[in-house]
Amino acid sequence: MTTRNLQKAALRGEPSYVWRAGQERRLRMILQAAEERAQGRVLENGCGVGQYLLRLARRGGQVIGLEYDRPRAQAAARATGAPIVNAAGEGLPFPADSFDLILSHEVIEHVQDDRQAIREMVRTLRPGGRLALFCPNRGYPFETHGIYWRGRYRFGNIPLVNYLPRRLRDRLAPHVRVYTRRDLERLFAGLPVRYVQRTIIFGAYDNLIARFGLAGRLLRAVLQALERTPWRIFGLSHYWVVEKIAASNTPPHGQTGL
Repeated sequence: MTTRNLQKAALRGEPSYVWRAGQERRLRMILQAAEERAQGRVLENGCGVGQYLLRLARRGGQVIGLEYDRPRAQAAARATGAPIVNAAGEGLPFPADSFDLILSHEVIEHVQDDRQAIREMVRTLRPGGRLALFCPNRGYPFETHGIYWRGRYRFGNIPLVNYLPRRLRDRLAPHVRVYTRRDLERLFAGLPVRYVQRTIIFGAYDNLIARFGLAGRLLRAVLQALERTPWRIFGLSHYWVVEKIAASNTPPHGQTGL
């Protein structure tokens, strides 16, 4: 990567450029959570170059992408033919109660104000609409977004950074957040939602499988099996499905899910 591209990767993350087993698995999870909502009005908030948006469009709904980075927004528009809005997630340019399904895939860790970004997604969901949210887990043994060390950005998977005290961790990785379950609960506190599913998942490790073949597949199978155990606390990403409730319904968080 060039220095400029490294800086963009640090600040905004890297979208999915290719479609492999990991993306396919996450798409299945999204569609399972969405149910019939995937045939309604769908927003991918932080659509990158459009890989997920392209496949969501095949489900028959009206899909819209939102992307902060203009070149990526243009690439997504070319790839998908869907309307792409170049804007920030903290101020979604849509009326309240607009969407049946919103996907936020590894995005909120990069925005300026994650609490406001969550508020905006809940605001623009219709009652009964769902948000499928993926974001980094602080319990994962590696910081996958790299760190800043002695004034220079070092790209790659850096071990044990996320286990440091928060202040020190954030000095090494000021460009990206990581979340505990409690952190996410704070983001949704007071909002009219219920939790449908809250869990942690491991990755698909497609790069390791490409390099090591069977050994990589065995590692993936073992780690994904741990998702059904308390050891999932060491997984790569939180995966939450949150449903907006009508204001006159039961109090927020009336159903806790997993």
